[in-house]
Parts: sequence; structure tokens; C-alpha cells
Amino acid sequence: MILGIGTDLANIERISGVLDRFGDRFRDRVFTETEQRVARRRAKTEGGEASTYAKRWAAKEACSKALGTGLRMGIAWKDMAVTNLRSGQPVMQVTGWAAERLEKMTPDGHEAIIHVSLTDDHPWAQAFVVIEARPFA
Repeated sequence: MILGIGTDLANIERISGVLDRFGDRFRDRVFTETEQRVARRRAKTEGGEASTYAKRWAAKEACSKALGTGLRMGIAWKDMAVTNLRSGQPVMQVTGWAAERLEKMTPDGHEAIIHVSLTDDHPWAQAFVVIEARPFA
């Protein structure tokens, strides 16, 4: 069963401007060390660092919407983090208040699965998040 759906659209040029203006202060407030490492690695690729951060920004916004809260009620940016499987597939990991919220919204006898999809086409980055409750086998 679907517990929540969220989507967000982020402007890559806006994120680039925020990076230029606030640099590490912005990175450290919003993104985990793992997310920052990925962005640094992708800095010289097509789309670059700003695109990587914009997609992750959109994913965090989308996840907070799927959790039914938006970025309020104690949820922190770093409570949601995008990593990638070896195949490149993005996955969302939640900790802190986001994990507590996810646990509360998951029915007994079920496990929560967070599905995330990211895309970009300059100047836009987009994310979709679907939270599924799957019965234990």
C-alpha cells in the first residue's frame, strides 16, 4: 500500500547561486558528508556539482512531502539522505525525526520502502518519492 507520495522541482541555477554565495555553510547545513562526496566527484562531469545538489535538494523536499510533513515538525535536512546503489539507482535513507515519522506511519506487520526517482534537464532537477508499506513475508 502507498503511504505517501511527494515530488519537487528545483532550479539548478538557483542552487548554483546558493553554492556560490554560501558555499560550505549551505552544504554542511543541508547535505550529509556522503552526499557532499558524491557532488565533489561529479563536479567536473556534465551537469556538475550544482545539478547533483539540486537533485538531492528536490529529493529531500519530495521525501518530506511523502512523509506528510513538509520541512516542519522537527524534520531536518540531514534526516533524509540520497545514496546510490552500485547500479546507480538512487535510494533514500532516513534518520532522526524522519525515521520516527516513517515508523509511526507504517502499519503493524509491514515494512516501509522508500522509492526515489531523480532526473535533471538543465535548468531543472526533479525528484519523485513514493513510500510503500509492504507486508512482512
